[in-house]
Amino acid sequence: FMSENISLLFSCSGIHVDSPPIIPTLTTSYAHGTSTSSLRNTTVGDSLLQTVERWPDREAVIFVGDGVRKTFAQLQQDVDQVAAGLLALGLQKGDRLGMWAPNIYEWVLVQFATARAGIIMVTVNPAYQVQEVEHILRASGCKAVVCRAQFKTQNYSDMLRELCPGIELSSPGDTRSVRLPDLRSVILLDSRQQGMFHFEDVMQAGSSTFMQLLQDLQKKISFDDPINIQFTSGTTGLPKGATLSHHNIVNNAYFVGKRVGFSWNPLNRICVPVPLYHCFGCVGGALCMAVHGVTAVFPSAGYDGKANLAALESERCTFIYGTPTMYIDMINQPDFAKYDLSSVQSGIIGGSPSPSELVKKVISEMGVKELNIVYGTTENSPGTFCQSPTDNMERKSETVGFVLDHVEAKVVDPTTGQVVPLGTTGELQIRGYCVMLGYWGDEAKTRETITESGWYKTGDLATMDAFSYCRIVGRIKDMIIRGGENIYPTEIEQLLQTHPKIKEVQVVGVQDTRLGEEVCACIRLVDGEQCTAEEIKAFCKGQISHFKIPRYFLFVTSYPMTGTGKIQKVKLREEAELRLGLRQPREPEL
Repeated sequence: FMSENISLLFSCSGIHVDSPPIIPTLTTSYAHGTSTSSLRNTTVGDSLLQTVERWPDREAVIFVGDGVRKTFAQLQQDVDQVAAGLLALGLQKGDRLGMWAPNIYEWVLVQFATARAGIIMVTVNPAYQVQEVEHILRASGCKAVVCRAQFKTQNYSDMLRELCPGIELSSPGDTRSVRLPDLRSVILLDSRQQGMFHFEDVMQAGSSTFMQLLQDLQKKISFDDPINIQFTSGTTGLPKGATLSHHNIVNNAYFVGKRVGFSWNPLNRICVPVPLYHCFGCVGGALCMAVHGVTAVFPSAGYDGKANLAALESERCTFIYGTPTMYIDMINQPDFAKYDLSSVQSGIIGGSPSPSELVKKVISEMGVKELNIVYGTTENSPGTFCQSPTDNMERKSETVGFVLDHVEAKVVDPTTGQVVPLGTTGELQIRGYCVMLGYWGDEAKTRETITESGWYKTGDLATMDAFSYCRIVGRIKDMIIRGGENIYPTEIEQLLQTHPKIKEVQVVGVQDTRLGEEVCACIRLVDGEQCTAEEIKAFCKGQISHFKIPRYFLFVTSYPMTGTGKIQKVKLREEAELRLGLRQPREPEL
């Protein structure tokens, strides 16, 4: 009797995830992804070394726009040279180094060099301006920053001179600044300027003495050490530094890669147009390369839809990464049909909610038959749910997949914290190896986000079924309450996305004196199309409840975005209310 009860208890919560679950095991909205694959106890540096020993002559990274191609052996040699050079500059285990650059070879070099030397890399969005970069470098206490002098319209060296007045009069490595009190070294990748190191100086500084120091240091580096600080773009407030360990990101790269097939087919060539400063690029791209031995192809330094398609064709990529916006952009290229994408079999779509119609389009028009949605957050290293390449179209287009190996997930009532029944909407929470160490230097925000029992509160509204497949309904903060009715914008967006004239749509709640909030749809039309509010209202009738049909329709050409390409719904709501005359313009600050 007791053994039967124990068996029933496990069948109610654990779900085996080596392959897509076929038995509806769960009885409530809690899942633990059990697996025959153990957690890995390796560091980032050791993960790359193991792959180098296995496949030294395989191509590791290709930067198409810059003409850079490196095998695993060449990459490892360069990584150790940079790591030794950073130690020669006086950087020590636990120091922070900011990496402020687009998708270039040196980014990957610094990522693995800092990991080898035990230095914590801080990823900095290359689009950041003076005040934003000041906040990131100061909050994380960066001792060094690596950047280009300039990229497109961004002049990084000028911004750093503004933050460090008089740097040109100081010796490289002896920078002093009131605004950035911890900063000592600025390392430029593409030019020599007064008071700053050139990247070549770092490479050459890595003498045999520091190479030996680097080897000795390996015994002191633990897989539980923090190795990466990723500042979340935060649609409200200042960005917070999610601090991730070797253990966090090595295991996430391993289990996401395993789910999508990298472990049984390491000959995959992945097209990586997503930015390296984002978890999607540095963990999903560079770290999957190191852990699984796949080849990472970076089409261009900055995002370029045409360059993506050209790289898919010329490099015969088998796999593609992208955000929903990137896929929309590629499919809508005027000469899309001329590219030979026959080598592309699989892909990942993530970074923001993926409309079901877009998923179907990517599969049918780009031929990405094994497209997988991955769901996660920076604070979770990032992946927590992922589809299987063999999932059916309903699961591919309507869910974010099933729980990943060794991850616990539950859906709770946001008010009571109690786990809700299967199929019921609540807040998704995550626990396991993937949860960040915390927000760097911000205990209060960490305690606000991670419960005493270790659950990370995602802030996402979701439902879970008996197989642990998860549907993301929306953000708690985005939920619209109209006259007491809870309305989830995602449901309306998914419907409107099926309209043939609509390219993209975002739904927000706007203030209303009688009902509290009303529904407003902000629509980007397909190029060359015209449409009216009446036409779209008629389209909605009979497909969703009357109270969910938007009262307002605004036709827009773009949306306010965060630095990482997420749509800022708070700002979009403000803009909508201004256009509708529901809010007064803010007084200009003096």
